[in-house]
Amino acid sequence: MRRSLTVAVAAALLAVPAPAALAGPDPSPPAVRDFGNGPERNDVAAGVPEQAAARAAAASEAQPYGHSRDRGYPRWTRLPLPPENPADASIKLGLVPYHGIAPRLNALQQRSDRVSVEIIGRSYQGRDLYLVTVTEPESAARAREQARIRERIENDPAAAARDRGLAARYKAPIFINANIHGNEWEGTDAALRTIEQLATSTDPAVAGLLARTRLYFNVTANPDGRVNGVRQNGAGFDLNRDFVTASQPEARAMRQAIIDTQPVTLLDLHGYVNGTLIEPTTPPHGANYEYDLFITNTYANGLRMEAAVNGLGYTPDKDGVEPAQIPFRDSDEGWDDWPPIFTPQYAPFHGTVAAHTVEIPLEVNEPAYSEEPVEELRRRAAVNTDVAAAAVRAAYGFVRDRHERLIADQIEVFRRGAAGEPARTVPLGIVPGFGPEDVYTTTFPRAYVIPAGAGQRSATAAARLVDHLIANDVRVERARSAFRAGGRTYPAGSYVVDLRQPKRGLANVMLEAGADISPRVSAMYDISGWSHALLWGATVEPVESLRAHTEPVRAAAPTGSVPRTPGPLALRVDDAKEVRALNDLLAQGVAVTWAGGRAIVPAQARSAARTVADRYGVAFTPAGTVTGTVTGSPLAQVRVAAAASADELFTLCELGFPVTPVSTAVLNAGFDWSATDVLYVSSGLNHAALNPAARAALDAFLAGGGVVTRGRTGAAFNTAAGLLTATTVAGNPDGNGVVRVVSGGATGGGSPAHSFVYSPLWFTGLGPEVTVEQAYAADGPLVAGHWRPRADGSGGGQDAARGQAAVVSGRDERGAAVVLFGTEPMFRNHPKGLFAQVARALYWSSSSAGAAVTTP
Repeated sequence: MRRSLTVAVAAALLAVPAPAALAGPDPSPPAVRDFGNGPERNDVAAGVPEQAAARAAAASEAQPYGHSRDRGYPRWTRLPLPPENPADASIKLGLVPYHGIAPRLNALQQRSDRVSVEIIGRSYQGRDLYLVTVTEPESAARAREQARIRERIENDPAAAARDRGLAARYKAPIFINANIHGNEWEGTDAALRTIEQLATSTDPAVAGLLARTRLYFNVTANPDGRVNGVRQNGAGFDLNRDFVTASQPEARAMRQAIIDTQPVTLLDLHGYVNGTLIEPTTPPHGANYEYDLFITNTYANGLRMEAAVNGLGYTPDKDGVEPAQIPFRDSDEGWDDWPPIFTPQYAPFHGTVAAHTVEIPLEVNEPAYSEEPVEELRRRAAVNTDVAAAAVRAAYGFVRDRHERLIADQIEVFRRGAAGEPARTVPLGIVPGFGPEDVYTTTFPRAYVIPAGAGQRSATAAARLVDHLIANDVRVERARSAFRAGGRTYPAGSYVVDLRQPKRGLANVMLEAGADISPRVSAMYDISGWSHALLWGATVEPVESLRAHTEPVRAAAPTGSVPRTPGPLALRVDDAKEVRALNDLLAQGVAVTWAGGRAIVPAQARSAARTVADRYGVAFTPAGTVTGTVTGSPLAQVRVAAAASADELFTLCELGFPVTPVSTAVLNAGFDWSATDVLYVSSGLNHAALNPAARAALDAFLAGGGVVTRGRTGAAFNTAAGLLTATTVAGNPDGNGVVRVVSGGATGGGSPAHSFVYSPLWFTGLGPEVTVEQAYAADGPLVAGHWRPRADGSGGGQDAARGQAAVVSGRDERGAAVVLFGTEPMFRNHPKGLFAQVARALYWSSSSAGAAVTTP
């Protein structure tokens, strides 16, 4: 019987003196594959100059590090040395500070022909991301052979499976991802220790290992967080929640590294759970994996790592270290592999058949970082480093001993996808304890079609989705001619995602609607619902048969256009790219009129419209008049003061709004409201805690300003400030996922039929000044995710939300134009198709403030 999971928190690492700078003549300058700093490829097709330049720079590289056909190993690179930073949070723990990593790697390259280092991107704050490859020296010919085998495994897996000598010739890739959470430091130091041991060992067993494997170490996945002593990166994002969104440069760099190296085994080193937590996980299990292959390998490696960690000899009485635990075996639920947002849950879609989060035991981050003596912190850090290093040693020993089987199972993952085989139901008892509660499966459609032309709600959104799929190594094709599928005709130019492809699991996990798993489990570790098809603004349709003449595409076709007809132009603002285009025009001072969700651009601004159409891939249409007279409100650039979470601040800035972060403290210190048009409130602003001067200044702003709020903090602000007459009802705070909605009105009109919730709210007791912009559908409303009533019987489930107002608007008696969101339209920068709804709320609130509310 599995026991309940108890999660603790802790961490730290071993200090190793930084070596002197690399002596002798300079090696080649660093080869920078800056996957981390370039946006998606759609923008290249649409003609965005900065993204075209980034792609050109990437194309100028000889080959990706994992795919180079012209260079053998080692590939020595002199890493630039960051300036010393005495404030680096690692130093207190006796760990290697970020500025000490490059000198150490430079010295290791000089000492050993087994070590190669490349820069694979830069963090949000501009720090280099280092990928270290450890393997025996390889000639260029051997490296080319390895690249050919890797490509054959993915691209012709049936033939690879028949090649009995392939596994013996192939060097199994192992990927160690360290420090993705910045204040879970020790994985980096364990990685550096392991690299040095492998690089300098004279043990024949190590030479044998490196003759049959390549070990890849992402030494610090989050250098911003490491230096700053925080979990998040410099933009405030949890990078271990970003993999299917890839909003952050570090996540994009990791994504590309995983694609290029195609590891059979991956470890993601974290902290802190005592005893050391080693995946595999509890139910629910991701339904799009080849789970029979995944669980057999991941459980076997988990047992190996458990034995290695316990074998270190640390005890609860002597060291405060509890025995290791494996959630799959030891817990009922609460640590799942359902959402593909974590590193070990993303990598299996690229062929990883043993993937693990490893949570080292002893807490060293907050509050211990501030409260414990330095000596104790360093003791804990040393223990944690030992534990992480032991897990890595066990994992590469596992790959050494299971070499042929792991390669064969990776081939089998890709073979099933390419053959279009039905999803397999994992046999009960495939590993000890695998029962009915562990069985999750899905049904793959034959393909997904993203229609072109009239059937597509937003060509701009479709292009973004296509490019995102391609960036994730999902194969997308375009129809050369019209074709029929699923009882309808699709025009030429429609995109097709044929699920007879090696990475069909990744394609499906992004494009399927998902499932309501509320009845099956009582608790989830993180989000339970997502869907690029339902939340990214594009029309995506599954089909069960496919006969079409198609060609593969490397990037979506350009989508920007301006009509030839004279007169003013209209831009429908239904997509994030359209918001960016409109904000670009407003920043240029173009006289735009806002009319019912459309931006009307005067004829004399046609040249500016053409530029943003090319830049952002947006389509203008005739405004319907040649006189230049359009009914609506003048719209100027909307300046936003935002008391908001990091993901919302990031998204608002990404949309092109001028944003000034504010908080209770900022307002109490004296805030100049003269440069603000709309106040956005979702976090960090407590109306009751404002001092009299701050409250008076806020009231003066509300006499004609706009307000948009989201969530509990926003709803509390609405009540405390006396804005709209509405009673806020809080659903179960654990509820989250994709929901059906019904929309209309000035800000809801044009919104997708689905939204996203996380700790959902709704509004009742609406006053006569309030308009419902969006309501939860009476059907469901949950499509995918987990949303139960509260365990204490007080309600809050999805049934209670049916038909209730999810987003409302109105103008209070002082003139403030207000919109209240009970949904999460900017959650972690993920639901791209919902961003425009927030933008429309800001535009409406700005243009309607201080005047009578009119619904166009």
